[in-house]
Amino acid sequence: MLEYLLNQPANKICADCGSPDPKWVALPFGTFICIKCSGTHRSLGVHISKVISVNLDEWTDDEVNCLAESGGNSVVNSRYEAFLPENKKLKQDCSTEERNDFIRKKYQFQQFVCDPQFSCPLPLNRKHAPPDKNHQQHNSSKYGFGHTFRNSWRKKDSDSKSLKKMSDVGMIEFVGLVKVNIVKGTDLAVRDVMSSDPYVLIHLGHQSMKTKVTKNTLNPIWNERLMLSIPDPIPPLKLQVFDKDTFSSDDRMGEAEVDIRPLIAATKEHENSTITESTELYRWSASEDSNGVLAKDSVISVASGKVKQEITLRLQNVERGEVEIEIECVPLSQ
Repeated sequence: MLEYLLNQPANKICADCGSPDPKWVALPFGTFICIKCSGTHRSLGVHISKVISVNLDEWTDDEVNCLAESGGNSVVNSRYEAFLPENKKLKQDCSTEERNDFIRKKYQFQQFVCDPQFSCPLPLNRKHAPPDKNHQQHNSSKYGFGHTFRNSWRKKDSDSKSLKKMSDVGMIEFVGLVKVNIVKGTDLAVRDVMSSDPYVLIHLGHQSMKTKVTKNTLNPIWNERLMLSIPDPIPPLKLQVFDKDTFSSDDRMGEAEVDIRPLIAATKEHENSTITESTELYRWSASEDSNGVLAKDSVISVASGKVKQEITLRLQNVERGEVEIEIECVPLSQ
């Protein structure tokens, strides 16, 4: 299905700037976009635009159906660019500021939409369901897109301060992508009576994503891969663990930070390398970690042509707990 949709003529160029051979999709809109535009879509937040790779990600049936039902680039642009002035269409060689400004106007503020009924894109799971109050209040849930779009076109000029802040976020240059596989937690802290309902929240600059909640366990297994754009300058990857509560704010279960710059440097070096077999590139000893973050030795290695770093983090500001993650960087050149 993905291959069929990708081969449609209108989907062979980026829906936003017209660059050829797009390999990314923005949901729930259902547009094929290029890697440069995908960086701006990620900066909008997953509550507005969820970016998925055609080649790198595993798709769910709901995501494929959402893409198919959208109609592709031609149909989506006929809605979201209905009132777009002829000379305002984004060009491939545009500046980063122009790209960010156009994409925000098109999707987040929907300034080119001809009819308010199109202000809410297709939800992934509940196409005809009525709005859910709890869902609107917690739009950080897995597919919490609808509430933002139902209200974004009603924003007033008096919101200029907040709009400026979001615009500044969108002007960031991106140097690549980081895929973070949240593997498992070990001996986490108790936050309920006897156990906890833990989930992991990761941050990179202004972006954030979270795992699913694992019920009633102190040794959760997530095996969940999250993907973020890497801004320049490169900030640390921040990881937080929370216990999910229904009737009160979620309880903290520790945190940690990871410097991803060595992994990015190793990935760039490997691009020009002839190494094909599995090889260990760098190793950090847990016994020599002055910050006490490493629970085990951390290794950057090459396996199957990919550069990855395996890290077991000792959570900070909490009585106990470790989280195992695996990180892979994808340079913008790929």
